[in-house]
Amino acid sequence: MLRFKVFASVIPLILAGVFARESLAPQPQPCIRVGNVSVRLATSPWQSQSRVSFTDNPAEATVRVQIVETPEDADFTVADDVGGSEPDTCAVHAATRYIGIAKAASALQPIIYLSHDAGDFRIFVQSRTFSPQAAAALVVGADDNRARVAAAL
Repeated sequence: MLRFKVFASVIPLILAGVFARESLAPQPQPCIRVGNVSVRLATSPWQSQSRVSFTDNPAEATVRVQIVETPEDADFTVADDVGGSEPDTCAVHAATRYIGIAKAASALQPIIYLSHDAGDFRIFVQSRTFSPQAAAALVVGADDNRARVAAAL
């Protein structure tokens, strides 16, 4: 009888642990690799080294990103690899750059307008971990960082 009571009291704890593990497990963060530098979305506001924002008004945008329907038409493609066994090419290290997505636009950061019309960048996204906004933020943030480095040289 004691074994049954112990077993009955442990089942709710096991179920709670399973549900907590699924909800508390860190989700994979969108990341791209540019040369020797990995560029990721920041998970905290203080973590980002540069920021981008989005607008619904094309007149306010400083960068236009076109969402295309086929990978052949894209400058940047994100597609989930089924059964891929690639090593983690976006490991966090000292050269990792973090891009934050700001809620309000600022004159000091790129303002992105997503559309299906022509744009400065063309992206194709078919992914469970990347949204078109995340892909656009990483591409524009990575390009913005290269432009700043080139301007400084």
